[in-house]
Amino acid sequence: MRKKIVAGNWKMNKVFSEAEDLLFGIADQLKKGHPAEVTVVVFPPVLYLELANDVSTEHGFGFGVQNISEHESGAYTGEISAAMVQSMGAKYVILGHSERRQYFGENDNAVAKKIELALRHELTPIYCCGEALEERENGHHFNVVESQLSDALFKLSEDEFKRIIIAYEPVWAIGTGRTATPEQAQEMHAFIRSSVAAKFGHDAASEVSILYGGSCNASNAAELFANPDVDGGLIGGASLKPEDFVAIVNSFGEVK
Repeated sequence: MRKKIVAGNWKMNKVFSEAEDLLFGIADQLKKGHPAEVTVVVFPPVLYLELANDVSTEHGFGFGVQNISEHESGAYTGEISAAMVQSMGAKYVILGHSERRQYFGENDNAVAKKIELALRHELTPIYCCGEALEERENGHHFNVVESQLSDALFKLSEDEFKRIIIAYEPVWAIGTGRTATPEQAQEMHAFIRSSVAAKFGHDAASEVSILYGGSCNASNAAELFANPDVDGGLIGGASLKPEDFVAIVNSFGEVK
């Protein structure tokens, strides 16, 4: 049975004292109770990995990083390697996020290199894919996502692919307040799962967790998560408030 996952991407937010408060706030909210079958993961800025390790280990949730270098090591000033992340105890990494693509020029080939390094260093990639508004309006959204999957993931072996989590994030819904309808989310998630099945087989497709990202919040999470192919969320702004973030986690308790 595939995992239910709620992951919080903090992006470039919070100074150290605020990060400490947020981590302990999430821990306190989770202690009040949450669905046992849901895996909770936080992605603070990389500076706070040691703090995240201490708090998450004590309180039973996971943590990871928002990016890694496409290089193993070397003269790459300012970069963070997969090996460094692994050495800090992190287990997850977000790769291919639309903001990395848009602002830093990352393409699927670069992301594929990062996925290879992540897997080599026992990190679980959350691979992001999704279309821009113009691409959806032009009816190209399936082609865009299929190309992203093919270029970054479909060169993996089946065993390697089974270590991947996918996040569908329509670019037009990230940080905009616009959210894909439950029907739109389900349609794309089902398409992603069928594409995986065509490449890796039914078992791999049925096991891969596919998360929804894009203005997912406490008020719409339950409706989104009720879809059969939506296995959780990659949460942006709502992950910066403990009550809101854990309310999203608890939305699985509302799914019938």
